[in-house]
Amino acid sequence: MDFHRTPVLIFWETTRACPLACIHCRASALSDPLPGEMNTHEAMRFIDSILEFEEPRPTLIFTGGDPLKRKDLFLLLEYAKKRGIRTGLSPAVSELLTSNVFEKVKELNISSVSISLDAPVANLHDEIRRRQGTFVRTIEAIRLALSLGINIQVNTVVMRHNFSLLPEIFHLIKEIGVKTWEVFFLVRVGRGIDVEDITPEEYESACNFLYDASMYDVVIRTVEAPFIRRVARARAEKGEYWTGRDYVQMREKLLKYEGTPTSNSTIATRGTLDGDGIIFVGYDGSVYPGGLLPYMLGSVKEQKIAGIYRESETLRRIRERELKGYCGICEYKSICGGSRARAYSFTADPLESDPACIQVSAIARQN
Repeated sequence: MDFHRTPVLIFWETTRACPLACIHCRASALSDPLPGEMNTHEAMRFIDSILEFEEPRPTLIFTGGDPLKRKDLFLLLEYAKKRGIRTGLSPAVSELLTSNVFEKVKELNISSVSISLDAPVANLHDEIRRRQGTFVRTIEAIRLALSLGINIQVNTVVMRHNFSLLPEIFHLIKEIGVKTWEVFFLVRVGRGIDVEDITPEEYESACNFLYDASMYDVVIRTVEAPFIRRVARARAEKGEYWTGRDYVQMREKLLKYEGTPTSNSTIATRGTLDGDGIIFVGYDGSVYPGGLLPYMLGSVKEQKIAGIYRESETLRRIRERELKGYCGICEYKSICGGSRARAYSFTADPLESDPACIQVSAIARQN
């Protein structure tokens, strides 16, 4: 796909309403919908506007908050299907996520369902999600969906709370039978502003661990850690290894739990970036480069999503990698580009360098 013309994914925050109050929530989701939430007619008009993108058109991901809090959710999912638009669903795990929901997902042939799992044990996961019993519900939901043949993706947010437990989380989801693991790296926005992040050295250890884990027949993707593509290129082509203590310990656990690697790495050496292959639409129609980058580009209530994506000067500069600081001169900028969301969270500039990158960090220390 030509990401200058068409994104591969459009994330739509269908609502800010959510029964959970997760400590890292980028949106600080609330129990009830906020004023200005797109109504059914506005949502359908937005869905229609996606048809202006060329084939293959983007997949529309229904996220939130909790999309199950919208009474017209399945009406809109069915409408998108009739218009020929692929969809994905990212629900919160609560009493709203029933077997009936999964049966409707199966009936509508939704391409994938994302379910969050942030720890391998109940007490920590429930602490992060701020609701007792969420871990048990999550495991049950994953097992049920897999039994129905639904494509399940497990999402995990990496932060100080669970960084050292990545091998145990991977072991659990692999044991259950999950084939796709999307690992989100913390950007301190919303409630996440009070959550402790990991260091650049620990980011590097995590990415090297994920590269190793991707050799066990599980597709692994990262969000807001595009420098994993630098790691993958360096590991595969140059044979370079990270020797950080945390990585060594994680690798030892991985080999203990999983044994000898069984496949080639599934880490792609090219991929998306906020505004470069993805775009995010908020609950009120506001458009942003990504869900963790609160830099408003326009509104689908007044403009077409294709025009916003293609004509934004900021997005053009991101796609052309006209970046500042070390990210602008790095030899890996074409395949990486750094987290635009994290750069913005630190500097209020979406074109600045990503401070979580070990190479950016090293330059900063020298100066």
